[in-house]
Amino acid sequence: MSDLGVAEIPVDEKERPLPLPEAPAKNALLDGPILRTLLWLAWPNVIALTAGTCVVIAETSYIGRLGVESLAAMALVFPIVILTMTMSGGAMGGGVASAIARAIGAGDLDRASTLAAHALLIGLCFGLTFMLGMLIFGPALLELLGGRGNVLTQAVAYTQIFFGGAVVPWLMNTMSGILRGTGNMKLPSLLMLSSAICQIILGGTLGLGLGPIPQFGMRGVAAGSLIAYLISISVMSWYLFSGRARVIPKIRGLRIRMPMFIDILKVGAISCFSPLQSVLTISIFTHMLASFGTEILAGYGIGARLEFMLTSIAFAVGIASVPMVGMAVGAQRIARARKIAWTAGLVAFVSVGAVAVPIAAFPDIWVNLFTDDASVRAASRQYLSTAAPMYAFIGLATTSYFSSQGAAKVLGPVLAQTARLVFIGAGGWWLSTHGATAQNFFVLAAASMVLLGVLSCASVMLTRWGPKPRPAAAVRPALL
Repeated sequence: MSDLGVAEIPVDEKERPLPLPEAPAKNALLDGPILRTLLWLAWPNVIALTAGTCVVIAETSYIGRLGVESLAAMALVFPIVILTMTMSGGAMGGGVASAIARAIGAGDLDRASTLAAHALLIGLCFGLTFMLGMLIFGPALLELLGGRGNVLTQAVAYTQIFFGGAVVPWLMNTMSGILRGTGNMKLPSLLMLSSAICQIILGGTLGLGLGPIPQFGMRGVAAGSLIAYLISISVMSWYLFSGRARVIPKIRGLRIRMPMFIDILKVGAISCFSPLQSVLTISIFTHMLASFGTEILAGYGIGARLEFMLTSIAFAVGIASVPMVGMAVGAQRIARARKIAWTAGLVAFVSVGAVAVPIAAFPDIWVNLFTDDASVRAASRQYLSTAAPMYAFIGLATTSYFSSQGAAKVLGPVLAQTARLVFIGAGGWWLSTHGATAQNFFVLAAASMVLLGVLSCASVMLTRWGPKPRPAAAVRPALL
């Protein structure tokens, strides 16, 4: 049989059907299962923040070798250092991550890149403000906090070095916020881990001296921290500006645009009041407990260290929720955003409670790590058995705060922190004027944690996350 030739029917190219559009690439943070994605983002943060806790313990150990006055000097400076790190990292860094995540969720990578450049300017300005403020007013502030004699001298020495380079931690945490806003948790966490190792090694070496390296004391400890942060900045700068990141900050030809600053600051600036109020709450409570003697104060300090460590777990989960909530809100998927917030809250509540409740039942597990003094151990046991079961509410409040950052609706959790501050201040004053015991103050602390957690959750429930509904346009009847 001969082959049959079939004539091809000519087709006009203009009439040829267009190829089907390619399906858009799925974004795990927008489309993936919530719990699994959240845990996948959170685990690097848990490791990194645990390493940060180890730095606090290690610094306390080798500063103790410098003498009791050095420990007292660090106690004076520590709240201000923590305030700087939480404001630049969790507060303003969360605002940066939120703005970038919302831009990516809306599919606007150009806006995300412009936001990243404005975020670096904000970090630079805040760093310079902290630097000038502490160098000029730092000594007077430390003296107001109770610093005297050699203790004040050593505290000022630490302040001059650390806050002389305050721009460094602000830029480091701003870059971390940019990367986290894109959903990249691994690189900032890896750098936080490596930075912690460098801090321990460099701080100990420069502070205590080693071989030919002289002992620089408190100045050396501060310098070790700054050097570790500079290493992290150099790596993140290379990663961001080499094109490897999802967002590249637009530095060349940048036009300053006020709406970009507002988009970041409407979350970051308000968020800064939360750590400020938290530090103020702790300071007021510590001042009230000081009247009961050194043993009670030391016992509370041991319990507060556990709170600090467990809060880092909630912090890790909360940070992971920021880009997930932000991208969902940017894509107008509000129901998913709220589901992420409640999932993060439940994970933090259960995780923190699973550790805190057993320690409340058997406090010696924790207390024996720090002291052999019978009076201090008794006070610490008393505090932990009362307050530790309520640490889970701190975890719940922390994740509510970060999820609200992602939605750019952070005022509610900040006001919850204000309510706790007022509760501690008013309640502590009432107890002080009615001959209360230390146990009464411990109950006050526990009640304030429950208040904070409940109010933070209520703020998430009652705050509108989506755009305001627009009234339907009136339809005029057609004329017959």
